[in-house]
Amino acid sequence: MREFLVLTLWAFLCSAGALQGGMLYPRETPTRERKELGGIWSFRADTSARRDEGFRKEWYKRPLRETGPVIDMPVPSSYNDITQDSSLQNFIGWVWYEKEIWLPRHWLSGDTGIRVVLWVGSAHYFTLVWVNGVQVTMHEGGHLPFEADISKVVQSAAGEPCRITIAVNNTLTLNTLPPGSIEYMDDPTRYPKGYFIQNTNFDFFNYAGIHRPVVLYTTPSTYVDDITVRSDVMEDIGMVSYQVSVIGSKDYSVAVRLLEREGSTVATGSGTTGELKVPNPALWWPYLMHENPGYLYSLQVKVTAQTGSLSSEDVYTLPVGIRTVQVLGNQFLINGKPFYFHGVNKHEDADIRGKGLDWPLVVKDFNLLHWLGANSFRTSHYPYAEEIMDMCDKYGIVVIDECPGVGMKERESFGNKSLMHHLVVMEELIRRDKNRPAVVMWSVANEPSSELPSADYYFRMVTAHTRAIDPTRPVTFVTNSNYARDKGAPYVDVICVNSYFSWYHDPGHLEVIQLQLNTQFENWYEKYQKPIIQSEYGADTICGFHSDPPTMFSEEYQEAVLKNYHSVFDQKRKHYMIGELIWNFADFMTQQSITRVIGNKKGIFTRQRQPKSAAFLLRERYWKLANETSCIPHPSFNAKWF
Repeated sequence: MREFLVLTLWAFLCSAGALQGGMLYPRETPTRERKELGGIWSFRADTSARRDEGFRKEWYKRPLRETGPVIDMPVPSSYNDITQDSSLQNFIGWVWYEKEIWLPRHWLSGDTGIRVVLWVGSAHYFTLVWVNGVQVTMHEGGHLPFEADISKVVQSAAGEPCRITIAVNNTLTLNTLPPGSIEYMDDPTRYPKGYFIQNTNFDFFNYAGIHRPVVLYTTPSTYVDDITVRSDVMEDIGMVSYQVSVIGSKDYSVAVRLLEREGSTVATGSGTTGELKVPNPALWWPYLMHENPGYLYSLQVKVTAQTGSLSSEDVYTLPVGIRTVQVLGNQFLINGKPFYFHGVNKHEDADIRGKGLDWPLVVKDFNLLHWLGANSFRTSHYPYAEEIMDMCDKYGIVVIDECPGVGMKERESFGNKSLMHHLVVMEELIRRDKNRPAVVMWSVANEPSSELPSADYYFRMVTAHTRAIDPTRPVTFVTNSNYARDKGAPYVDVICVNSYFSWYHDPGHLEVIQLQLNTQFENWYEKYQKPIIQSEYGADTICGFHSDPPTMFSEEYQEAVLKNYHSVFDQKRKHYMIGELIWNFADFMTQQSITRVIGNKKGIFTRQRQPKSAAFLLRERYWKLANETSCIPHPSFNAKWF
């Protein structure tokens, strides 16, 4: 049955409940242990015609190797580029992962009051999880974490290996985020029986698998479930308000301490809610806006509880930055001072590992951001790994945090089913990143069909829901629609516009860029009277291709496009323009097509992170912009960050 994939997925989802509980990142503390499960997992793709053999034959009830041939698969990584099997590279449907581990003996004793939790950083897209053959959780969405309390399951099998089975399905429908559709090819003279493909309306490869760490961690039976922190500054006093959620007992006390970087306590509190006052605080500043960017305090929360005859203690420490964010008139203010975004758009993308978290790549990218003089990026077009977000907090890189609302082109993607899921995704994203000082704005979509009549109600609801959850940050979405017909623009705080003059429009005609770009800005500002960010611009460039006069795909053409855009930017930023984000930081993989030669080549760095000529041009510009608003000196070419 051709609709089996879609119907099966929605059948699994219909039993999923509303968003509940917190989702604190699993950190080691004096009361919590953490066991990493990264490395080699057993892997098997379900290649049956309906992709349902794993469920029909209940692969989760026994070791995966007993169900048929398995291969080694590294976690975290995308599975697509790991093997030489081209069918796996473009596989659509269910794949199965399994890992057997031994747990510490003291985790398994039921009378110690230890909770054992399985946490998955992300898996793309639909996920079902079993432990020792017992289903423990399910999740929809490829870029946000989920977890399950598996204490009873593992403690009932003490003395035996713990077998974790994870089934992941990358099928996209018109109601998923991002959306997509399955197309069956019926012509038997051209396609094999049952042949189908996944269609998408986004320009990056639909990598799949377990992309981020899988972790086991423990807490006491009474534990800190969630923490919400908001900060403000009143003259020379920093205000840190907090709210703590505790689960497991009604008989407990909460003690809170705020520690400075050197470890000294600067404020204390008690109870599940309160406000800490910090005289002369060290504020969290963006990179290049202050000589000490990214300053973080540590909020230590200690819960002491009595559960029956047992007393317990739980400690969780959360990094906290004190800063304010405000859109005022045509300015974007951080700590009351105008902030200008000069940064990049990125992708979680690299050779071999696809979207899998890779620490060497993460650190390399942050060194390149530092070298470039970039103070910000947008998480195009989905939430990035928490480990990356930690680095942004630490080093003062400002983030526009975007949900996976990309490729929303069809009318069906603006119906109630899509809307309800979109609202849940925003709840999950804000729950995860609400305490991050680096996150200064939420983006609810990228380049949707926002001229459709249904987009009015849709984006009014999504933006209102986002503000209701977090009233402390501005909300935007990124548009490439006609300014006069855009139904979502009235509901955002900042206009973010993508345009590719002389590339997708009037290709090869550099001479039209400045006129068309000036018209773009004037039209958007005249109609909406809101600050504007040029959220994407650029041109594909094959590294090493040269042409004078500049022609498309040469390094000279990319430089010429940037120079023409920058000329207009320098006029508009005097008035209402508050930022510019190049597309893209680095080349990245896409689906194969006649318009893409091994991926999108709009990066100023190659996929291997080597600079094109435009990288040096942009570096000079960004450091010039920084020096206009900062006393930070231009670094030497070999300046180091870490």
